[in-house]
Amino acid sequence: MLCTVWGALAMLVGMSLLLLSIGAFAIVLSPDASGVGFAAGFTAAAFASMGVIALVWGAAHVRASVMLRRRVPSGRLLALGLGLVNLLMLPFGTALGAYAMWILLTDDGRRLFEPTPVHT
Repeated sequence: MLCTVWGALAMLVGMSLLLLSIGAFAIVLSPDASGVGFAAGFTAAAFASMGVIALVWGAAHVRASVMLRRRVPSGRLLALGLGLVNLLMLPFGTALGAYAMWILLTDDGRRLFEPTPVHT
């Protein structure tokens, strides 16, 4: 659940950055942008690239959350990888990353994602 919320917030930030990049790009296209054309273009490119990164980051968290709920073993690995990077994002990402590590690296957490034996 926390992973889904974190991913949704990241995607919201990504959409906001893309909208801001559209506004900065509109300044580039305006007829009186001769003095600020380079700065506006650089800002538009920076906002657009950060927006795409935030959208991909958020989508990865939402995907990991769905995979965790379905008990897919690769979802555990994805969540651990995302949690490791989240440790660098103070303060909420650190808390989420530490919680993910704590839950998914315990023996009980590992057992949840082990394949179930098929009895015939």
